[in-house]
Amino acid sequence: MSESIVQNVIKIKENIEKAALKSGRNPMEITLIAASKTQSSEKIRAAIQAGITVCGENRVQELLPHVEVNSYEGAQVHFIGHLQTNKVRQIVGKVNMIQSVDSVRLLDEIEKQAKKINIVQDVLFEVNIGREDNKGGVMPENLQELISYLDKLENVRLRGLMCIPPALAEEDELRTFFAQTRQLFIDTKSKIGDNKHYIDCLSMGMSGDYMIAIEEGATMVRVGTAIFGQRPPLR
Repeated sequence: MSESIVQNVIKIKENIEKAALKSGRNPMEITLIAASKTQSSEKIRAAIQAGITVCGENRVQELLPHVEVNSYEGAQVHFIGHLQTNKVRQIVGKVNMIQSVDSVRLLDEIEKQAKKINIVQDVLFEVNIGREDNKGGVMPENLQELISYLDKLENVRLRGLMCIPPALAEEDELRTFFAQTRQLFIDTKSKIGDNKHYIDCLSMGMSGDYMIAIEEGATMVRVGTAIFGQRPPLR
């Protein structure tokens, strides 16, 4: 099992390098995140041993048991799934970054919980770039509201943007969605004057489209199936 994970990580890193060089970028600028939804501690540890430096979790109820048994030792942990406000207190201080922030209400709760333990929580704003009713994320036209709201917060630091394009999008559509998110990322950087907000993360691309995402400017790709194989069923 761990051998296949090692080989998968090697192959993905080779693909990342190809995509980066094709677009005139430095491959070292791109972070490979192992999306470890439903995976065992054994598989997560194998991925970290294979060179993964960041793990991404979608569900609080899976993340917390892994934290308790040090499954992520040697790697950062990012929360990449939909986050309910009543679960924020369970993960602030346990994850390096929350990638799925999409509302003032969520920002307020992260600020409140981060202040309690005297930390600054790094976050990304998730953009609903495909304008899908069944998906989280802030609509592009409402992004400025979240950016402006940061001025009220002392314990939240914006690091960039994240998106998940429509699952059935064709390659040309994916490129459009990724390019639009990259432009929003550039615009966001230009609107943040405060040095406490270090905007350097553009998280987009998953197992089926991460090379396209890199060609369109991604600095982080969230890859699950291509590393671990088919996911076990949700428990």
